[in-house]
Amino acid sequence: MSNLKIVTRFPPSPTGYLHIGGARTALFNWLFARKNGGKFILRIEDTDVARSTEEATRAIIESLQWLGMDWDEGPFFQSQRYPLYREYVERLLSSGKAYFCCCTPQELEVRRQEAKAKGLKPKYDGRCRNLGLGKAAGSVVRLKSPEVGKTVFQDLVKGSVAFDNAELDDLVLLRSDGTPTYHLAVVIDDITMGVTHVVRGDDHVNNTPRQVMIYQALGEVLPFYAHVPMILGSDRTRLSKRHGATSVLAYRDLGFLPQALLNALVRIGWSYGDQEKFSREELIEKFSLDGVGKSAGIFNMEKLLDMNAQYIRESPASYLADLLVPFLANLGHKDLDRRKVEQAVETLKARSKTLVEMAESSRFYFEEDICYEPKADSKFLKPEVLQLLSEIKVRLQEAGDFSQKGLEETFVHFMEEKQIKLGSIAQPLRVALTGKSASPGLFEVMEILGREKVLERIEKAIEHIRTKT
Repeated sequence: MSNLKIVTRFPPSPTGYLHIGGARTALFNWLFARKNGGKFILRIEDTDVARSTEEATRAIIESLQWLGMDWDEGPFFQSQRYPLYREYVERLLSSGKAYFCCCTPQELEVRRQEAKAKGLKPKYDGRCRNLGLGKAAGSVVRLKSPEVGKTVFQDLVKGSVAFDNAELDDLVLLRSDGTPTYHLAVVIDDITMGVTHVVRGDDHVNNTPRQVMIYQALGEVLPFYAHVPMILGSDRTRLSKRHGATSVLAYRDLGFLPQALLNALVRIGWSYGDQEKFSREELIEKFSLDGVGKSAGIFNMEKLLDMNAQYIRESPASYLADLLVPFLANLGHKDLDRRKVEQAVETLKARSKTLVEMAESSRFYFEEDICYEPKADSKFLKPEVLQLLSEIKVRLQEAGDFSQKGLEETFVHFMEEKQIKLGSIAQPLRVALTGKSASPGLFEVMEILGREKVLERIEKAIEHIRTKT
């Protein structure tokens, strides 16, 4: 393999959004190509005309871009390659490796039912195989598959895999309307695009002998196959919506960072020692198919949340501010002061698991009027704190330095003079400024809000307490 220029591909069907399983397959292909200085191709398998949509194609491309998986060639569309597929079918017909079949769908169904009734496998019985028929209305083209022996291929994850040829029938290559079947299009694309490694989910294992037969009929060299284990939910059933969002864009909209999702994806079914967290550069450097396990990988939402929180903590505020702005806009906070957003992010990084959570927690920085949480209101905004709030308001009005350091000094002097502890004034003040009993550091909050807003909110809290007496 050392002199082989590695080429991988990711071939999604645009019949829906890109889900976690597909994204993990794309990632393994992308990493394998990048690790080996190879080529990664994006191919859109849109031969299912009835179910394929432009919206799904856009969503797939957007998902890959968001995750940072760039491709070297493509996107190619199978729907634009029909002449090529027909050309290869002609090759198979002229070499006697394929034939026209004129059996109608109704006839095939009758024979399938008859076979079932006899306890036989309901497969095509080869009726037209040796009749030498020409093209006719309603005819299809079938591959003349070997009827005895085994089809064997070496899998880089599973080892040697063998299928009994007697179990397989002569698959259709070209439908009666002239469109290619999935197996034909896949093989011709992989041949013409120079794909050397087919890395895909192990739900495709049963497709492989069919595709191997097409390669062999064409006299083409087989690619290397690597069937990676399925992804299961935490209850060890097939991953579905009940295990959490399943599409990549849904995770983006829930406030996950792309690198956190990427990291979580690569760890489902692949490992490198005990290491859990990888930078993009480390993944490219360390990835190999040898690290892919044989058993199904488990997707764990809690682990993903923890990983996301870690990435948020470690990311620069400026980067997070860029990502946070759309989430704030969704909450109605637009045209915000950029510096204020960055400052807010800095105070919330350590306590946010997602950007949605961060946006929600930061609202008090940007709202004109805040609402008090009922529990915090009744516990801390009591008549007995009126005097303290009124007096601290005067001190803050007169304070020369409204930085965190200056504010801390103001409070130290105030507490010494009043013979009180910080908690006596800090909690009522926190609720007055944020509406909540838990928030970032009080002095950080005050510096970001600024003197005018702080005084305005203290005055509002004072009036609010008075209305309760």
